[in-house]
Amino acid sequence: MGSRVVIVHGLLNAKSWLWPMAARLRGQGFAVELFGYSSLWEGPQGAVPRLIECIHDVQADALVGHSLGGLLALEALQQAPDLPVVRVVCLGTPLRGSETARRVAALPWARPLLGRSAGLLQSGVAAWRGEAEVGVVAGIAPRGMGCLFAKFKERSDGTVALAETRLPWLADHVVLPCSHSGLVFSRAAARQAASFLRDGRFELA
Repeated sequence: MGSRVVIVHGLLNAKSWLWPMAARLRGQGFAVELFGYSSLWEGPQGAVPRLIECIHDVQADALVGHSLGGLLALEALQQAPDLPVVRVVCLGTPLRGSETARRVAALPWARPLLGRSAGLLQSGVAAWRGEAEVGVVAGIAPRGMGCLFAKFKERSDGTVALAETRLPWLADHVVLPCSHSGLVFSRAAARQAASFLRDGRFELA
């Protein structure tokens, strides 16, 4: 399972951000397609329909999304339940909604950083229901730009709190000593993603 994978980047990133993760998954035997979009100007309204089209075109049976990319992946499956996707790996995705995003949205000078993705980042996808198995790789190295806006009282990856990545309907959840951005570049995160895509469960960390 998971032989054809589409990877979706997060806020303020580009497809090039995903090259290391893509290379590692290809090394594990997966065929990988990178999906790019503008989180500022396009947002979910424009990105999700194109992502659905991309999944159809390559007949992907698995998705990997970093942060906002994970939210877009689940939104695509909600809007198009006929997609052939059976497994989704979310890397540091704020499934319950992001406190950091809410704090940024409250600052007039900073809100433009969220662009048209502001609503989805703040609300998350806690009510999501779908047939695909969903696993989360979360980080707990509190470094990154998110620390400028949110003061976490619990474990976090510097941008997303660990609790924001947990929901009852997840198939599996694993925690790594990575920062939010570091999850994309981590060999351990790529190995865990490959394990879930292949077997529906993460390796023991």
